[in-house]
Amino acid sequence: MLSVIIPTHESERVLVRTLACLVPGATAGLIREVILADGGSTDETAEVGDVAGCRFLPLPGPVGPRLDFAVSSARGDWLLFVPAGSVLEPGWVAELQQFIDRASAGLAPTGIAAAFSDAPPPQGEGSMLRAVLAVWRARRKSLAPGRGLLISKASLRELGGFGNQNDPEADVLRRIGKRRLTMLRTGIVTPSDT
Repeated sequence: MLSVIIPTHESERVLVRTLACLVPGATAGLIREVILADGGSTDETAEVGDVAGCRFLPLPGPVGPRLDFAVSSARGDWLLFVPAGSVLEPGWVAELQQFIDRASAGLAPTGIAAAFSDAPPPQGEGSMLRAVLAVWRARRKSLAPGRGLLISKASLRELGGFGNQNDPEADVLRRIGKRRLTMLRTGIVTPSDT
């Protein structure tokens, strides 16, 4: 069902935490495979991926062609792009499954793709106001790269893939547009957030 694609380059130290947070998706049967689209690592990135059962696709050079190469070999109908070192918050499996089910049935609320929020869900007193502010901030920043991206393989192909842009993820997000991007309630913690 879902192929997870992680662009890597010298990522052995940060990759373990990303792979660990994907385990619930694998045990739930959501994740079909994890692909490491590697840019020519000389550290132990390949070995870390091998121990975790990932497919390692080395292709030195820009990240856009590496991602397109990984997409072309992906077995899943849906693709989840996650930066190496990122950690998905609990609850992501059910939320992704729900989005995929609704999108496959033509019932997705806002479009063809989804991205993770950048803040944990608010808790405690006054949480309704904080929830509204969090949603507003997430929508404002929804086209920021590095928040993870869930998209069907067919939709990504219709968009023309990643190509050889300076910032291929930002370019794909621009082509998707805010109106066709659903912001998930589940958050993602990226290496830049820590």
